[in-house]
Amino acid sequence: MSNPWLALDRGADPAERIRQVGRAHERFVTGDHQIGGPAAIRSVVADSWKRSAHAITPDSTAPIEIADGDLEAYRAAHPLSRVLPIFRDLLGGLAEDGEHLMAVCDAHGRLLWVEGTSTVLRAADAMNFVPGARWDEAHAGTNAPGTALAVDHPLQIFATEHFSRTVQRWTCAAAPIHDPATGRLLGAIDVTGGDHLANPHSLALVRATALAAEAFLSTHRPADTVTPSVAVLGRDEALVTLGQKRVRLGRRHSELLILLLTHPEGRTGDQLGLDLYHDDLNPVTVRAELSRLRRILGPELLDSRPYRLRADLSADFRTVTDHLDAGRVTEALAEYAGPLLPSSDAPGVSRLRRELDARLRDALLRRADHTLLEAWVRSSWGADDLQMWEMYAALLPARSPARTTALNRIGQLAAEFGIRAGSGVRP
Repeated sequence: MSNPWLALDRGADPAERIRQVGRAHERFVTGDHQIGGPAAIRSVVADSWKRSAHAITPDSTAPIEIADGDLEAYRAAHPLSRVLPIFRDLLGGLAEDGEHLMAVCDAHGRLLWVEGTSTVLRAADAMNFVPGARWDEAHAGTNAPGTALAVDHPLQIFATEHFSRTVQRWTCAAAPIHDPATGRLLGAIDVTGGDHLANPHSLALVRATALAAEAFLSTHRPADTVTPSVAVLGRDEALVTLGQKRVRLGRRHSELLILLLTHPEGRTGDQLGLDLYHDDLNPVTVRAELSRLRRILGPELLDSRPYRLRADLSADFRTVTDHLDAGRVTEALAEYAGPLLPSSDAPGVSRLRRELDARLRDALLRRADHTLLEAWVRSSWGADDLQMWEMYAALLPARSPARTTALNRIGQLAAEFGIRAGSGVRP
């Protein structure tokens, strides 16, 4: 059985395969989605073509998302910057031979580094294969780094297997890279060049490079990983990480911790009581809850008179707001795991939850990126968001299956809430 992640079977004629797949590609993009016959397309490619066709045309060009100083700052802070020497050591020879490019992208498909000789870099410029460009499938179609991220597996994409016509002169091999501590996808390493890359060795090389990078990251953890952290998005109880210890707080303690994080200058017991209970303020109850919270966190973390946190705890909801403050909408959505303490009815927490959701929604609507909007409406918290569904549908190709699905959902929501579709009213 042939390896489904390799582009060519042993003994296959590359030129003939390019012609066969090219004819199948043209039939596909003109509406014939029955991919089979003598030019049977690998399932990983066929599935990618279908995903790509929902989002772009075969003549689309990858957009530039980050540039200049923003790109420099983002690259410097990205975890993969720490393993760039490994990439250069293992793949640098290919990038210097005048025929290949070495590229590194983040988990959203945005190219961080693209290296090679000036001649091959000029050729890459013609298709926007440049640092800061977004090469996930939704923006660039089927390609090795973007599809490797989509399926979370090393693979090759050969010539006419690319969805975008401007990329079909290239062949590439890529492998995803994960944070070994959390399993979170960090990005991908890619080698791009000519048809000769369609061999088992190039795929083995990028996979080995990704594994070497993950091994380095697992044994060289940055010092700031010991910073106490708080997770409250998409969960009813806060999860606090204190060094190697994880503590799950009860609902009231979770609410108190959120309020203290939101007010680093400190709060009096009465102020915290109003944010927790509103008209049912009981100072004795507030003091008792704060005393219990201090025993859980330790006196080195929680001070009194006023009540405030002594240490600088990181928190997932503050990470989202930091990204929004800097205009990093993609990163903000990636960090957003759901509404803040969704079951809490404490006035101060409810207010903070509404403010965060409103800021993120407004940023998504202004960005008008269909992939970000799709992530929102496909989530459990965004599935009934009529306004976001309407914006998402408006950005999709007129006859795409995804747009038909979106319009059906819009009709269902409009009927359910008794409003007219297109009114822009959020349910």
